[in-house]
Amino acid sequence: MSTSLAPVAVGPSLLNPEWLISTFGLIGILAIVFAESGLLIGFFLPGDSLLFTAGLLVADGHYLHQPLWLLCLLVAVAAITGDQVGYLFGKRVGPNLFRRPNSRLFKQDNVHRANDFFARYGARSVVLARFVPIVRTFTPIIAGVSRMHYRTFLIYNVIGGTLWGVGVTVLGYFLGQVAFVKANIEVILIGIVVVSVLPIGIQLLRSRRAAGTPAADAAAAAEVAPRID
Repeated sequence: MSTSLAPVAVGPSLLNPEWLISTFGLIGILAIVFAESGLLIGFFLPGDSLLFTAGLLVADGHYLHQPLWLLCLLVAVAAITGDQVGYLFGKRVGPNLFRRPNSRLFKQDNVHRANDFFARYGARSVVLARFVPIVRTFTPIIAGVSRMHYRTFLIYNVIGGTLWGVGVTVLGYFLGQVAFVKANIEVILIGIVVVSVLPIGIQLLRSRRAAGTPAADAAAAAEVAPRID
């Protein structure tokens, strides 16, 4: 029995997974996954919550009518392709990325965080970053900046894109068949929106604090610089 859902009016529409899916459908899901996986402007998009919600809605038969296997396949391809674009962009831009000025949609803090993550986990970061909002957008770019061996990057990219894209979607699908979840699906979706917005809110607070301490920014930049030479 399908549950009729009304769009959840919580937060900006671009951060509302159900609104995005009901408005743009499968094409919108793939475009957002692609953008968040490797385009600088995609860091704020709700990738995790979008995929989880997509799984819920496939299970419910609302908005999305494609079979689960097709949705998972296309999502994985979009995620892998997005990371490939991010890698090639980073390889082309190189260390100049670390000298790019801050703007409304670009913050050096995001680059530094991804660089630290990459330095800590090496090639594994391409897989692990998939499950870390914001970092997942910048890590393939940093991999390109660092000139990671392309074949190594491709292998980890395929593994990470598949685990994330398929795993989160399938999790939403099976939870969407649980009676409690179906009975409280609007509350669940509101919770997903809140969770997706939380990392962005934390990042904005950190950016504002950092903006008031230029000396700290200079020290952070000096620490990162030797890693990209």
